[in-house]
Amino acid sequence: MRVSTFSWNVLCGLALTASASAVEAAPAVAAGTMPPAQLADMLSRAAPGADRKVLQLAAKAMSCALRRPELGIDPTRLSVIDYSRPSTQQRMWVFDLARQKLLFEEWVAHGRNSGGNQTEHFSNRDGSFMSSLGAFTAKETYMGGNGYSLRLEGLEPGFNDHARDRAIVIHGAPYVNPTMARLQGRLGRSLGCPAVRLTVAKPLIDSLRGGAMVFAYYPDKDWLARSQLLGPDCGGIAG
Repeated sequence: MRVSTFSWNVLCGLALTASASAVEAAPAVAAGTMPPAQLADMLSRAAPGADRKVLQLAAKAMSCALRRPELGIDPTRLSVIDYSRPSTQQRMWVFDLARQKLLFEEWVAHGRNSGGNQTEHFSNRDGSFMSSLGAFTAKETYMGGNGYSLRLEGLEPGFNDHARDRAIVIHGAPYVNPTMARLQGRLGRSLGCPAVRLTVAKPLIDSLRGGAMVFAYYPDKDWLARSQLLGPDCGGIAG
């Protein structure tokens, strides 16, 4: 569902008397330069229903990736998926930082071999029909078998860098149906793609295409320990 505009003045600690033009100008500077803790605080205020610890990791990963301009990450757009939540709950957030909005808070499917209602298994392997963890860059759109779709490029070697070859994309699907999920105990499942509701697919995809970061979280110990985006050294990010 779409949610309302949040106050950038409060989030960025600006004076309440700041002019409208100053508020509009702030995101272009702040989105790419604010410390991860400050970015996480902004995200948490914008999406109070999300887990703050997950948002902190997303902010850290984004800040790390922005040190590599060749990755083409847009510093004003970010999506966070929390796979530790069941599929029957909204667990995807899309932030448009430049326009001072949380655009979407949505349901998202996981791969059929990743689990039932809970997402428990992840893979980077083609044919696994599992979801992948970590940070992606949202790239180009296309029309495919699932309609309007958005290609994802994985940024984390060993965890999601085969996403493009696996055709892991964001697309709409009729099985992402919260009403049916309540009846059957889970959403329908994909072949590994983060599928969303048909009614929001196009605007959600358009809000991400061309460089937004998509951060997919689960408390997987191996990924948390070895992610090059979450460690102290960002030098080994895949390009």
